[in-house]
Amino acid sequence: MAIKEVQDMPKKAQTEQKNTQSISKDEQIGFHKGALSTLAKEREEMIKILSIVEQLMQMHVGALKELGVDLEAIAKQKTAAQGGPSGNPGSKKKPLEDEIR
Repeated sequence: MAIKEVQDMPKKAQTEQKNTQSISKDEQIGFHKGALSTLAKEREEMIKILSIVEQLMQMHVGALKELGVDLEAIAKQKTAAQGGPSGNPGSKKKPLEDEIR
């Protein structure tokens, strides 16, 4: 039984290839246009989320400034401690969250 299935595989692959080719050009165009439309909407939503995150970060930065925390001075101290703006060539750049701590 298994040998027969292996022998039939090329026929199945040929059938699938014919089905793929039988999709009309208009259907393919419609599919790609639909995909682009969906992705554009997803990108718009991602931009909205990013905007909200940026606003929240700015609010926290403002609150820290009101509390007397100078983030720019802290960043300069960390940069100077690492040996300049580029830091050590072998070191990885730390995320902003680690810089604040």
